[in-house]
Amino acid sequence: MLSQQDAQKLCHTVLERCGDKPSEVLMFENDTALTRFANNAIHQNVAERSLTIHLHLYHGQSSGMASTNRTDSSALNELVERAMSNAKAGQEDPDDPGLCGPYEYNPVISFDQNTCDYSPEQRAQDIGIVCHLASEKNLNASGAFSTGTSSISLANSRGTFVFQTSTKVDFQTVVMNTETSGYSQATGWRVAEVPVEALGREAITKAGRGHSPHEISPGEYTVIFDPYATQDLVYMLNVSGMSAQAVQEGRSWMNHRIGKKVMSSLINIWDDGLNPEGLPMFFDYEGVPKRRVDIVIQGVVDGPVHDRTTAQKAAVSTTGHALPAHTRSFGPLALNLFMSPGTSSLDEMIANTDRGLYITRFWYTRLVHPSDCVVTGMTRDGVFMIEDGEIAYPVKNLRFTQSYLQALAEVESVGQETKLLYSRYANVATRVPALKISGFNFTGSTV
Repeated sequence: MLSQQDAQKLCHTVLERCGDKPSEVLMFENDTALTRFANNAIHQNVAERSLTIHLHLYHGQSSGMASTNRTDSSALNELVERAMSNAKAGQEDPDDPGLCGPYEYNPVISFDQNTCDYSPEQRAQDIGIVCHLASEKNLNASGAFSTGTSSISLANSRGTFVFQTSTKVDFQTVVMNTETSGYSQATGWRVAEVPVEALGREAITKAGRGHSPHEISPGEYTVIFDPYATQDLVYMLNVSGMSAQAVQEGRSWMNHRIGKKVMSSLINIWDDGLNPEGLPMFFDYEGVPKRRVDIVIQGVVDGPVHDRTTAQKAAVSTTGHALPAHTRSFGPLALNLFMSPGTSSLDEMIANTDRGLYITRFWYTRLVHPSDCVVTGMTRDGVFMIEDGEIAYPVKNLRFTQSYLQALAEVESVGQETKLLYSRYANVATRVPALKISGFNFTGSTV
């Protein structure tokens, strides 16, 4: 991995080639490793080292972009030439706020040496324990265990330079046989906070309870969500309307609801790139410092997240949620989400339920109606009927169509423990608790 000094030197080498053109360099460096396993055996171990440079260059009121994974002189010259050619061919964008000047930052610690040094042998040893435990129960364990280090460098011709090196670890597994399955996952930037054996036992316990599932009638049920299901609620709310661009285009669930109470008073959602309990990043991809941004406060919608483009349109300050220039047209995005914990244990939620369903997670969820965040999808890897305060029997997977807004309005209790989970589809980290919801609509069985 490049040191901060070497990264800064490389970024400035590119900027110097741009002459007097306003320019921005974003550089990603990754050193990651992944071990995959299936049928209780490791079948793949891969490692990747990469460095990618993205150049965003202005020519008058238009701009162009280009990327390279080479750092030799000829490649950097070609990078600038391609960005310049694209800028000259581009159309003027009156909404583009241009580059921002340097800020004062509050760097955060997001690097763990043990995670950086975690070896293939160590990952294999951890996975071996899970596979052995699954085999003892006549179950097959599959999944992936990744560890790695990455750095982000951002520099522009107005004097901005920021740099951060981070580590990340993620473990997830599905344990199954022909009629049952269980799931577990955890994410962090310190490998010690991802207890692989305990996660394996969690999935094995779920699968062990799932034999001979019953088919039940569709309808509205009280539900208790594991954090894996809660994550899907928050993720869908994020991608379908926490962005100020979605609000300004009239396609967000926040439209006509800002300042109004639309969820249970137990629900608080915020984004905070400085919180070490997430995957910290102290600046956004425009170089704006991160800070805590409240999105829902005791059920009241506080407002969306902004980049400098949407903030300029709304005559407000950016909240520091810009995406990289080559994906910025999607609008700002919350990448470090949190839902506040409550006071209930999972056992207490179950004990206080006369009849309901315990849901491990959702799968193949898709947005049906963005303005109300109506989502359709299926349950997966463990659904259980609760009767008289106890888990009574397993249930076959169910289909649902439900407004996630309405579901969060019906929250009765919130778990006291939270879990950090990472979604690779949008690079969003979410720390969430379990939830008990008084009414959730299931439309049928998946079988």
